[in-house]
Amino acid sequence: MKLYSHPISSCSRRVRLALYLKGLKYECINITSFNDPELLKVNPMGYVPALVDDTIVVSDSYAIILYLEEKYPQHALLPRDLLRKSINYQVASIVSSSIQPLQNMVLLNYVGELVGPEEKLPWAQFHIRKGLVALEKLLVNYAGKYATGDEIYLSDLYLAPQLDNAINRFKLDMTEFPLLVKLHKVYNETPPFQQILAETDTSASNIVKLLDA
Repeated sequence: MKLYSHPISSCSRRVRLALYLKGLKYECINITSFNDPELLKVNPMGYVPALVDDTIVVSDSYAIILYLEEKYPQHALLPRDLLRKSINYQVASIVSSSIQPLQNMVLLNYVGELVGPEEKLPWAQFHIRKGLVALEKLLVNYAGKYATGDEIYLSDLYLAPQLDNAINRFKLDMTEFPLLVKLHKVYNETPPFQQILAETDTSASNIVKLLDA
C-alpha cells in the first residue's frame, strides 16, 4: 500500500490517522509539488492524498477513508448508532467543504494577489471561524471524550488537523469554542494524533503550494 501525501496537508493527515488507527502498514510518499509526475500518474488532478492499494487507486481523503472503512473493518471509524453516524458525516462535510477549501494555500495566494497579502489571514480566519461556530453547536450534545462519544471516529480525524491549523497556523481566537478547545487538548494528549500532528509541526515552516483534496 502506498500513500501520496504531504505532512502539512490536513487532508493527508486524515488518511494517515485512519491508517494508523486501523494498524495498516503503508509506504508514505511525500510530494513537494502538485505537478509531480509520479503523483499525476495516480491522480491527474495533482492533489494529495492518493492511495494505491494493490491494483486499486483512490484519491480524495473522504473517498479513501470510506474505502479503508469498508475493506479493513478493524477499529471502526463510524459508530453503529445512526444518529451519531450522521453527526460524523456532518462534521466531515463541514470541515472538508466549508472550511478547508477556503483556507487552502492556493486560494489564499490568489486572494493575496487580488486584494493584497495582508488580506490572506483575515480571509482564512473569517471562514474558519464560521465553520467552527457550526461545529461547536453541532457537537455540544454528542461529545464525550472525543467528538461524538468516547471512541475515536471519523469526525475526530477531520477535527484534529483542522483545529491544529486554526490554532497554530492561522492564530484564530478560540475563546468562543470551549468544546473544540477541549477536544484539541485531548487530541494533543492522544498518541495517534500526537504523532501525526508532531510531523506537521516540523514541516510547517516549509509550506508548499499543494492543493489538498
